[in-house]
Amino acid sequence: MLEAFAWGLVAASTLIAGGAIALRFEVGERTLGLVMAFGSGVLISAVAFELVQEGFDKAGGQGSVALGLLAGAMTFYVGDLLIDRMGGADRKDSDGAQAEGSALAIVLGIVLDGVPESIVLGLSVLAAGTVSVAFLAAVAVSNVPEAFAASSGLARAGWRERRILGLWTAVAVVSGLAALFGYTVFDTASAGTVAFVLSFAGGAILTMLADSMMPEAFEHGGKLVGVATTFGFAVAFAISALD
Repeated sequence: MLEAFAWGLVAASTLIAGGAIALRFEVGERTLGLVMAFGSGVLISAVAFELVQEGFDKAGGQGSVALGLLAGAMTFYVGDLLIDRMGGADRKDSDGAQAEGSALAIVLGIVLDGVPESIVLGLSVLAAGTVSVAFLAAVAVSNVPEAFAASSGLARAGWRERRILGLWTAVAVVSGLAALFGYTVFDTASAGTVAFVLSFAGGAILTMLADSMMPEAFEHGGKLVGVATTFGFAVAFAISALD
C-alpha cells in the first residue's frame, strides 16, 4: 500500500525538479516546445501500450475499453471546461497569462491533469506487485515540460518562488494519494472494471494532450515538434518492450 503512495510521489517529484530548474535557469521557448513534444510522444506511447492495450487484454472484448476511453475523454473535457471558466485556462502558459486567472482554478487544473496518471500507477502496483517501469518513466518525463511551462508563466505572473515550489510539492503529495487510491479502491475489482479504469485514464490523458500540451508544444517549437514527438514515442516504446 505504502509502495503505491511512494511511486506516485516519485513520479510527481519531477514536477518539483522541473519547476526548480525553470526558476533557476532561463528555458528558451523553442527548447520548451521540443521538450513538451517529447513528453507528449512519451505519454502517447504509454497510453497505447500501458493503458489501452493492457485494458483490452484484461477486458476480453467486453467493451470496457471503448466505454472507458469515451468516459475519460468526456470527464476531462467537462472538468477542464469548468476550470477554464473558473480562471484556470492558462495554467500551463509560459508567458505569464496566469496573472489574469484564478489561483484556485490553476491549482485544480494542474491536479486534474495529473490524477488519472497517478491512479494508474497505483493500479500497476496492485496488478503486478511492483510499479510499471515504462509508465512510471512516461509520467516522470512528461511532468518536466509541464512544470517548465507552468513555473515560467507563474513567475512572470508574479507568483513567488516559494509559492510555486509549494504548489508542485502539494501536487506531488496529491499524486501519491491518488496512486494510493488506485491501489486500495480497486483491490477486489473485476478485470472488466480494471480495464475500464485503465482506458478511462487513457482517454483523459489523450484529451489533455490534444487540448493543451501538444498545441503549446507546436506554438513554441514549430515544425520540429513532430520529430521530437516521434522520438519520445520511440523511447517510451523501447522502455515498454524491455519492461
